[in-house]
Amino acid sequence: MKINNKTYDIVIIGGGSAGLSAAKKAYEEGISSILIVERNNELGGILNQCIHNGFGLHKFKKELTGPEYAYEYIEFIKENNIDYFLNTLVLSINSKDKLIVCSSSEEGIINISYKCLIFSAGCNERTSGQIMIPGERPNGVFTAGLAQKLLNIDGYLVGKNVYILGSGDIGLIMARRMTLEGANVIGVSEIMPYSNGLNRNIVQCLNDYNIPLRLHNTVIKIHGKNQLEGITICDVDDSLKPIEGREKFIKCDTLLLSIGLYPFNAMLKNSGAKVNTETKGAWVDQNLETTLDSVFSCGNVLHVHDLVDYVSDEGEIAGENAAKLIKYGRKTLLKTIFTKHNSNLGYLLPNEIKVYKDLNEVSFSFRVKKPISKGEILFKDGENIIKRSVKNDLIPSEMVKIKLNNLDFNNLNELSVEVNEI
Repeated sequence: MKINNKTYDIVIIGGGSAGLSAAKKAYEEGISSILIVERNNELGGILNQCIHNGFGLHKFKKELTGPEYAYEYIEFIKENNIDYFLNTLVLSINSKDKLIVCSSSEEGIINISYKCLIFSAGCNERTSGQIMIPGERPNGVFTAGLAQKLLNIDGYLVGKNVYILGSGDIGLIMARRMTLEGANVIGVSEIMPYSNGLNRNIVQCLNDYNIPLRLHNTVIKIHGKNQLEGITICDVDDSLKPIEGREKFIKCDTLLLSIGLYPFNAMLKNSGAKVNTETKGAWVDQNLETTLDSVFSCGNVLHVHDLVDYVSDEGEIAGENAAKLIKYGRKTLLKTIFTKHNSNLGYLLPNEIKVYKDLNEVSFSFRVKKPISKGEILFKDGENIIKRSVKNDLIPSEMVKIKLNNLDFNNLNELSVEVNEI
């Protein structure tokens, strides 16, 4: 068996929006020995199948499709001769020896040594098995992302009479996409009393096409053995349990599942990285470094984002801090502050703040658990309020980003974030 040995300053696992922006930023910071490892046959990740527009409004101040957004980064990668391997699968990460093992049909087994590793492997879709919908497993049941790939890349219309479970953004976008391709989208069910998609997608993908959204409603049975024949939907109570007598049979040949995403984090977890139980991604500090030495995590593999622009922002943070670690080494650690939040937040990042001399700025990301029409956001050191702001229309589907700056973190004893309805 052919075994190749290679060495790079920075190795990036995943060539989607997070990995591409991390590579660009690290290069701009003066690191030229960079390798991107991508398991698919081209760079760009999920962006390649997202042919709708709406990308890049924050990052590039213009409206782009997914492939156009990826192109902005891919051209930089190619013009500056940053190395990348395609059709290459990472088999293992050894953070102690700073080594990853990969496999590809062209190169065989590849041992790659690194100084810093950036893990940006993206996320997976939840399936019908994971939420245990009763019934058989006939043809015609797809995750919304798979249906998007089949239609937009492979040119295959997965069905003609379609129902969608879950109001995640991919499902909403596919409701419009399937309609434009001539399919009959019967409706969308969402088990929660609110949508899990962006408001703009509710308007542009459902309301504009008269596609009904049923809130507090879910699929309780799949009908059909070899081919999907229909589904039974039902209203649910406040405990999300089906209400007897509120069932309805829907005849359809296709069920698309848009029931959430979760970080593709198993490899990092198996390598010994501490996991954040709320996000299912890695436990990270403000530099996005994990509990593994010189291993960073960013993008949807860290926590699921709503906007790709924010994914790129996070990739830049990882790329910049990996580059600085290589160039300047570690600063003297003064102390570590662990962050915490109140019950209205689903999660808070970073999980900890490594305090070095002159640290005066940290960016925070979080999501609320339920819609809050007007929320007071408090950053606190014990009972002392460090920063207060008010934000309207906080919803679980939209991530909140807030920066604390001009602050001497060495003077803090603890840091908590509260969101309270006012």
